[in-house]
Amino acid sequence: MLISIYMVAITAEAMSGALAAGRRNMDFFGVAVVAFLTALGGGTVRDILLGNFPVNWTQHPTYIYLTVTGGLITIVIARVMRHLHQLFLVLDAIGLVAFTVIGCNVALNLGYDTIVIVMAGITTGIFGGILRDIMCNRTPQVLRHELYASVSLIVALLYLTLLEQGVGEDITLLAAFSLGLLLRMVAIRWNVSLPVFSYSQERWD
Repeated sequence: MLISIYMVAITAEAMSGALAAGRRNMDFFGVAVVAFLTALGGGTVRDILLGNFPVNWTQHPTYIYLTVTGGLITIVIARVMRHLHQLFLVLDAIGLVAFTVIGCNVALNLGYDTIVIVMAGITTGIFGGILRDIMCNRTPQVLRHELYASVSLIVALLYLTLLEQGVGEDITLLAAFSLGLLLRMVAIRWNVSLPVFSYSQERWD
């Protein structure tokens, strides 16, 4: 089930990356690259940091075809994408949870300490969006707007806690997805965010 959700998630993330590239007037190749990095960048960074080689997507060419195709299809259907905005928010939230859980599992299977497992989950969950925004020359949205990275942190902690308590895999996944989706939707609906640190030299002199 998690793999199926992952396939849907990387496709949705690829399409969001393509839209971001379109806002920056990139050519078709640029759209495909940003779509690919948005969808698979988090897992790539995680595998490099953990020394988990070969990198996951190199062993699954289907992921490459899926993300690049999703990005290019977005060019064709861009005019109707605004009507699918709510659907994409839900898919993005599901993707965040799926990426986080998968990242935790990878680090867990490699025998890393708990804090490293949590960071691996967060990295997988948010780094694709960070790479997308860097490529599009803007401050990463996942670190500025309504709760996103913090949702990944909470999901990772809940997932690991339930596993340590001996809770079944299916129940653990259901709990992680339910809480992650709920928190993300609440954050979007009521614009919930963490306190912002705003620094200027003049203010502190």
